[in-house]
Amino acid sequence: MNIAVAQSGGPTCAINSSLLGVLKEGLKHKEIKTVYGAINGIVGVINNDFADLTQAAKDFPDIDLMRQTPSSLLGSCRYKLPDPEKDPSAYETIAQNLEKNDIGAFFYIGGNDSMDTTNKLSAYMKKTGRNIKVIGVPKTVDNDLCETDHTPGFGSAAKYVATTVSEVARDSLVYSIPNVTIIEIMGRNAGWLAASACVARANGETAPHLIYLPEAEFSKAKFLADVNAALKQYLSVVVVVSEGIQLDGTVTEGKVDAFGHGALAGIGKELEAVVTSEIGCKCRAIELSVIQRCASHISSLTDIEESEEVGKAAVRAMLAGETGKMMAFKRIMNNPYTVAIEPVDACLVANNEKKFPLEWITEGGNNVKDDALAYFLPLVKGEQVLKTVNGLPAFYRTFNKQ
Repeated sequence: MNIAVAQSGGPTCAINSSLLGVLKEGLKHKEIKTVYGAINGIVGVINNDFADLTQAAKDFPDIDLMRQTPSSLLGSCRYKLPDPEKDPSAYETIAQNLEKNDIGAFFYIGGNDSMDTTNKLSAYMKKTGRNIKVIGVPKTVDNDLCETDHTPGFGSAAKYVATTVSEVARDSLVYSIPNVTIIEIMGRNAGWLAASACVARANGETAPHLIYLPEAEFSKAKFLADVNAALKQYLSVVVVVSEGIQLDGTVTEGKVDAFGHGALAGIGKELEAVVTSEIGCKCRAIELSVIQRCASHISSLTDIEESEEVGKAAVRAMLAGETGKMMAFKRIMNNPYTVAIEPVDACLVANNEKKFPLEWITEGGNNVKDDALAYFLPLVKGEQVLKTVNGLPAFYRTFNKQ
């Protein structure tokens, strides 16, 4: 048989490591003839748009470059499959296109919404009597997938966030006047990535002095009181806020995608205006934006290696007969850091969110405890040795249309 893999949702700097894992493991087994890549996620399957990754590995043999290549080499999408009971047409098109290409297994690399697709597709294949297996491979910098200790892509994003916070904190110290720097971090409903800024303190930094997450109550009055208190202790105060923080009970959202998620951004600038008008000191807001998820030059080796391994484990699970599953990490111990990879039912992950633990948030709701630091540290360790061309990181070729 042949197998196919696709990538979906927001990209990360580790998502191609999982693609590499699926490809490498697929090439190892004689019962797998060709590994295909669906262009732009499940939309590529619907459109019968596949790239031959087995041939690509022959034409561009340095496939290990995928490890240091950010974003999604196959392209992505945000496409929500309808209720199959109401409209099975997309499912039937998908099934027919997979059969047309002799594809007996489909691997979907993505987050919560991608696991919804994995769950629905697997159920449809079973219902219609088709022997096509569907396996989910986790991915998201938000770290909000249920049933797994952490998600591929998160460790590298966390490393970038903590490093940047450290660098910004040093920059803010050059002037001898009170100042506040507000750093806005990705995270709609779950504050994992913003919380990971605390890793900066592992190397002796006092920053970030305040961390605000969507899981904790937030008010302008309390925020101002916190900042004023911090300014009495520090000349330069660094504040980290998750983009999902609600100011006066509302979140500013832009266009809504197929899964009902509105685009978030702007809380940092809003709080900058609050500090400027109410406190009056020098204040600057910084939005890290997409750099958090594409900074492969500072990726976590742990994250990159685990991302590849989870892709390989997905192929092995499929060959062992699994379907309708997502591969998950189970942390066995912290010292030495040890994890296992095991399949979990995709239905337990689909459309659910794992929030940052309330017990890891300080009583005042303005910082995180050392329990969080102990959780984060193993995930950000290790560095990739990058191959470079003209002084810049070398990337693998892309497959989607440019």
